[in-house]
Parts: sequence; structure tokens; C-alpha cells
Amino acid sequence: MPTTPDHLHAFIADLPKAELHVHHVGSASPRIVSELAARHPDSKVPTDPEALVDYFTFTDFAHFIDVYLSVVDLIRTPEDVRLLTYEVARDLARQQVRYAELTITPFSSTRRGIDERAFMEAVEDARKAAESEFGTVLRWCFDIPGEAGLEAAEETTRLATDDRVRPEGLVSFGLGGPEIGVPRPQFKPYFDRAIAAGLHSVPHAGETTGPETVWDALTHLRAERIGHGTSSFRDPKLLAHLAEHRIPLEVCPTSNIATRAVRTLDEHPIKEFVKAGMVVTINSDDPPMFGTDLNSEYAVAARLLGLDEKGLARLAKNAVDASFLDEPGKTRIKDEIDTYTATWLAP
Repeated sequence: MPTTPDHLHAFIADLPKAELHVHHVGSASPRIVSELAARHPDSKVPTDPEALVDYFTFTDFAHFIDVYLSVVDLIRTPEDVRLLTYEVARDLARQQVRYAELTITPFSSTRRGIDERAFMEAVEDARKAAESEFGTVLRWCFDIPGEAGLEAAEETTRLATDDRVRPEGLVSFGLGGPEIGVPRPQFKPYFDRAIAAGLHSVPHAGETTGPETVWDALTHLRAERIGHGTSSFRDPKLLAHLAEHRIPLEVCPTSNIATRAVRTLDEHPIKEFVKAGMVVTINSDDPPMFGTDLNSEYAVAARLLGLDEKGLARLAKNAVDASFLDEPGKTRIKDEIDTYTATWLAP
């Protein structure tokens, strides 16, 4: 594919952005992963940041899950949780991310012995520090790790709905992990409880399975956004439904290539999504593991969609509009995007 012109890379670098699909542990930079691995030498995760490049080369989605869980196992204390969260916020701020909804899997930490209240205090302390020091607003999506079954669903729902432990920054409820062998309808009661507690529904669906999984997420889990939704292009009725009801897709192009959900960028269905009139947002998913970041994903989108600066600004505003930020916050970021773009393009 043709490369993105240098002037667009420069524009993207300082473009104010929001990110809606980025994972807590999956955002740990090589520096942080190696530091955590050194703290816990019984882990198989390399302590050398350069060796992590090979370690983070995946053969398929199942291999990615195995590697991901090995990194999850490095988060063993509240201090680990706080360090990770704060450093993820720092990396987001460097990319001019003004607002991010970070997907957190609390079950993975509480099952490993981290006290649930200490976990919540750690992420909240990091969130408040990040907003104060970097100006980046963080909110949380608690997601069920699908591979851990209904026990994980019950625990995640309890943590997300119990006012005694539920963190202030929590806005949404998700479902991640493998899709094959993990049918979405079984999680309906848990999503019903989360929605009743005021949380938004944002499950992964259609990443490594067909469009029927997206339909299940819409029908049974009342999804307001779809994580990935990559296979949606195979079903014209689904595309039309998503477009008509303005249900955004959280598209993560490099992730889809890294996990072999899509063979090549040339074959990525993002062009079909835009052609169908769907709301598309650009996200990085697990950026260090996939050798990317949000700025790089915007550059990929510029190539795939043939976007100029105004097109990239519209894409950035899509994410703001699709977010669960309050309306004054959305207006503030969109105004900043418009001002930045106008200044950049001024003669």
C-alpha cells in the first residue's frame, strides 16, 4: 500500500483524540512489561524489552490470548496496578489523547489475590493523577473475560454494580477474550444487571467469528457500540442495521492483522463500513503487543480510506461523539479538534 504522507503524520501527531477500545494490561509498554517481569522473575515473560518484540509475535488469536494472559499474570499487587494505569495514561497523553475509555478486567486481578478495594483504589488514584498531571480524562469499561466463563461474569458484574466497590470512573460493561466457543447469549443476565445499574453495553463481537455474533451482541447484550465487528461486512442486513441505528464500530486495523482476524490491510473491511454509512472509530486495542499506537492507527486509516486532514478530523470527532463522555466534555474536545485543524490548514 502507499505510505501515509509525512505532512499527515505530522498532523496526526498533534490532533486531539479520543480512544474507545484500548485494554488496560494490553497497553503496557515494553518498558513497563520488562519492569513488571523483573519484579516477578518466576514469569515466562522476557525482561529484555527487545526480546518482547519476538514474544509479541502471534501465530493466531489463541496464541495472542496465551501471551496476553502471561502479561496479566505480572499484575500481582495494587502497586503494579497503579504503576500500569498511570503509565498507560502517560503514553496516551503523549499522543494527544484527551479522553480514553480503558477496558479493565478486574476478575483477572482479584482471582490472583489482589484485594478488590485496593484494586479499585489503585486505578482511581492513577486516573485522578493522570487527569491532574497530563490532562487526559480516563474512564473505565469493566469487561468479562469470556474464556473464564460464568464465574467471571458473576464476579465482574458484582464489582461493576456494587456501590461499595464500584469505582467512580466506571461507565461501561464489556465482554472480551475468545469468541469461538463462547456464545454471547449466555451473558445476557449479567449485561441486564449492568445496564440496570446505569452502565453502557460495549461487548466485543465479530472479531474472529461471523456476523451472527454481532447480531447476538445487539439482540441479547443490547450493545451500544461493537468492539471490532470485523466480520459485519459479510451481512448486508447487519451493515444496514448498524448504519441506520448509528451503532459505532470500534475498529482496530493493526490488531486485526496481528491476530490473523484479517489477512492483510488491503483486505480490511473498514472501507465497506464507511461506504455503508456506518459510524467508524479508530482504536489501538493492545498497542505495544501489536507494535502500534493510536497515531499509527490513524495513519493506517488515512491510507485505507484516502483521508486528508479534514477527513482525519472527522474521524477523530466520530470517536468523541461515540464516547460516553458528558456533552460539555464532548463539545470541548470537538471544538479543540476544529480549532487545531483550521490553524493547521490556514494559509
